Amino acid sequence: MSVGVVLVSHSPLIAEGLAQMVRQMAGDIALAFTGGDAGGGLGTDTEKIKTAIEEVWNEDGVAVFVDLGGAEMNTDVAIELLGAERAAKVRIAAAPIVEGAVIGATVAFTGGTLEEVIAEAEAYG
Repeated sequence: MSVGVVLVSHSPLIAEGLAQMVRQMAGDIALAFTGGDAGGGLGTDTEKIKTAIEEVWNEDGVAVFVDLGGAEMNTDVAIELLGAERAAKVRIAAAPIVEGAVIGATVAFTGGTLEEVIAEAEAYG
């Protein structure tokens, strides 16, 4: 298994488009994405984020890439809802969502650890 990657955007279209880009550039990795609020408009939803993390969660960990501050806050809450054991293996990258996600996913694809995925993504931020 390799580090899972989650993309969180305020826009459903951006999240889906970025997921396509990451898959094409980084290869076949455990990838989930979420965009928009519970009603499908612009925003983020804690439960949708938690579900996305759970889709790709594994013992190697999960790297999350967010687009704006609200996405980061809701991701923090979603991580807390996972419980302490799982939450300890989930990190939010302080990196631009596009560059960070592509670089981080590439490092995950090549077998990098969670710490390596986050460090490489943040180096380009």
